[in-house]
Amino acid sequence: MTRVLVVEDDPQLVRALVLNLQARHYGVDAASDGATALRLAAARQPDVVLLDLGLPDMDGVDVIKGLRGWTRVPILVLSARRASDEKVAALDAGADDYVTKPFSMNELLARLRAAVRRTEDLPAGPAATLVETDDFTLDLLAKRAVRGGKDVRLTPTEWHLLEILVTSPGRLITQRHLLKEVWGVSQSSKTNYLRVYMAQLRRKLEKDPSHPRYLITEPGVGYRFEG
Repeated sequence: MTRVLVVEDDPQLVRALVLNLQARHYGVDAASDGATALRLAAARQPDVVLLDLGLPDMDGVDVIKGLRGWTRVPILVLSARRASDEKVAALDAGADDYVTKPFSMNELLARLRAAVRRTEDLPAGPAATLVETDDFTLDLLAKRAVRGGKDVRLTPTEWHLLEILVTSPGRLITQRHLLKEVWGVSQSSKTNYLRVYMAQLRRKLEKDPSHPRYLITEPGVGYRFEG
């Protein structure tokens, strides 16, 4: 049974989450503050954490940092904070995804399933080198992309950017992280680099670049690969 730790101080929302998760056969633990959350995480070893940022005893970002000190458990942030810098702070601290309140329960459950699936799909040995979708295949070791039976030429920079995204499917990667990893810079003024290269990747790989299925933008925050 997949175990979920719900960290939220709104009793009504906790009840709704617990009922929906249990109805889908998840095991659920709940904590209403950060200190309890950290204790429960250590004791119960959850498979995924749903975390509100506005807790009564500490900021949720500090809970993320506390968890990341010893575990790679997927962390999905649930928050009413809508500012891009708040999202980036949580993601840079180690959160895997960010869902803004109010949210659709179906969307949340889909994000949760993706987070759990990503963890289950992690290879025991060397990193997986083949990424297959309905529209294209990527061989990361050979640096080869195939779409419609034909090779697609990608530049080294496009490969680097794409590799970061596809090796963490479903995870929202911040602009700052991508800029630092690919170009060695983190200034927000350089986000035009990302827009240009993501547009190029979509033109080469997506069936409908203007409505991407695989290379998804979270405006002002970052990008994710949906396999």
